[in-house]
Amino acid sequence: MTAITHRFVQTNGIRIHVAGAGSGPLVVLLHGFPEGWYSWRHQLAALAAAGYHAVAPDQRGYGRTDRPDAVEAYDILTLTADVVGLVHELGAETAVVVGHDWGAPVAWHSALLRPDVFRAVGLLSVPYLPRAWGEPRPTEAMRALAGEGQFYQLYFQEPGRAEAELEADVRRAVTMFLYAASGDAPPEKRWRFLFGRDERLLDTGGMPDRMPDWLTEADLNHFTDEFTRTGFRGALNWYRNIDRMWETTRFLCGAKLRQPALFAAGEQDAVVAMYRAAVEALPATVPDLRVNTLLPGAGHWVQQERPAEVNELLLRFLARL
Repeated sequence: MTAITHRFVQTNGIRIHVAGAGSGPLVVLLHGFPEGWYSWRHQLAALAAAGYHAVAPDQRGYGRTDRPDAVEAYDILTLTADVVGLVHELGAETAVVVGHDWGAPVAWHSALLRPDVFRAVGLLSVPYLPRAWGEPRPTEAMRALAGEGQFYQLYFQEPGRAEAELEADVRRAVTMFLYAASGDAPPEKRWRFLFGRDERLLDTGGMPDRMPDWLTEADLNHFTDEFTRTGFRGALNWYRNIDRMWETTRFLCGAKLRQPALFAAGEQDAVVAMYRAAVEALPATVPDLRVNTLLPGAGHWVQQERPAEVNELLLRFLARL
């Protein structure tokens, strides 16, 4: 197996930890919440073996990358600048960018804002969500969606609230998210993005009687150790910039994602259900969509749950660019 190496890159005012493997055309892999570079462990070796330089940073606020305190340090333009700076510091002129979960918006903003750098884009679990004139402020739309209940992204808005709950038992928190949002959880234990006013965040999904095969004790130990050390503030600050992202990207209203693109998600992914209309609109909003697939039985952590299938999709997509 190709060895995964680790290095630090100084760019955009922070130090970024980067896991990487291989040499060749650059492929940047961007993780989501609550993860880190490790969520791409299966893809790094596969891409390297196929002749690519695959890198997976701990994004701002995560893992061994710097974690600024200010909420404003996590706006989408800054997150995009981190990725552009990373590409330049690695000595590449162009790259393919692939994002999962929160990494997907960073990937498509990178592609929209710097098409000279990012020649193709892959989105896992979260479809392209184009801006439209007249759409409401995101938190207003979330309140309308939640009604008398709670929506998880609104729950994250108050600094300290979700941190206190998640950091009280980090292992339980990461186990719940990884299991309950996966395709292995039965309906009664599946993660819910809407929940009651009398419920806590950790009540939104069940715990496993037995861990699924794709999630080992070593995997859980890695995620637990990382968030025990870092806490969740940096990761949650991404959500606290949702309205700011809406305010600063109006110039992207109506923009289509025109690079060659891939979309893949699990058929059981709650995020796919949340953004069903955007998934169905992808052929129109992403004109050069070359891969568009839902993997049966998989949930939200698609590249971890179905590594062989995701690797095959990525390699086929990259080979045909």
